[in-house]
Amino acid sequence: MARSMTGFGHAVVSKDGRELSIELKSVNHRFLDLAFRMPRSLAFLEDTVRNTLGTMLARGHVDIFANYRNTRNDSKKVEINMPMLSAYMTAARQAAEELGIENDLTLSRALRLTDIVSVTEADDDRPALAELMKDALTRAANELIAMRMREGERLSSDMKTRLGVIADIREKISERAPLVVEEQRKKLNERIESLLSETEIDRARLATEIALFADKVSIDEELIRLSSHIAAAGELLENSGSVGRKLDFIVQEMNREFNTIGSKANDKTIASLVIDGKAELEKMREQVQNFE
Repeated sequence: MARSMTGFGHAVVSKDGRELSIELKSVNHRFLDLAFRMPRSLAFLEDTVRNTLGTMLARGHVDIFANYRNTRNDSKKVEINMPMLSAYMTAARQAAEELGIENDLTLSRALRLTDIVSVTEADDDRPALAELMKDALTRAANELIAMRMREGERLSSDMKTRLGVIADIREKISERAPLVVEEQRKKLNERIESLLSETEIDRARLATEIALFADKVSIDEELIRLSSHIAAAGELLENSGSVGRKLDFIVQEMNREFNTIGSKANDKTIASLVIDGKAELEKMREQVQNFE
């Protein structure tokens, strides 16, 4: 079944004290367009994300949100500014001697002084993070795809209904087309007989004119192509691959056939049916933009 480009997926994966949360939100786009909303510490994983999603999704704008927590004992790096600490301790000792008071600056107090201790994130295990990302991303993408498929089923159902309406309109046009030629033949006969009531009518010439008119207004080829396009669109809707661009092309071709039918038929009834068909196609064109 054809898939939509709209969906959401979420996954949280924890392993060895590392936890990665991934959210994927996708909407319509002509190509696969990825937007990253990740901490700078995970920026090195962008290629991993692109390669993973590139094998699972064909089209759509995808926002990628990532949150990472490291609760391992080695996740932080503590550094002591030894020259600064030594300077503090020396200054405190000298002040105590000069003032004749007790030096009560202990190491624990000194470590709380400004610029003595710095705590930073330790360098993480990049290969381990890459594997964590692939796992979380694959799970989130599978959830996203499942949602896209459900939305695709709803869109396909609506599209099939509209294809049915267009098929009915095509059938009505097909039934009406032969009558247009017959009505034109009668009109020509009536006009000629009224204008030339006392003159013999060249029936052979009249038959030739009618044949030329019938060939000029013939829409048989357009109706055949329209029927083929309807069938092709129905088959694509059953396809699980990327069908959006093909469906968009088919809808354009159907619109082209309706335009040609309307211009050639020269008939009010057919013109009205063409307008109905194009109205359905316009609704289909809006829906097609949602397909992957």
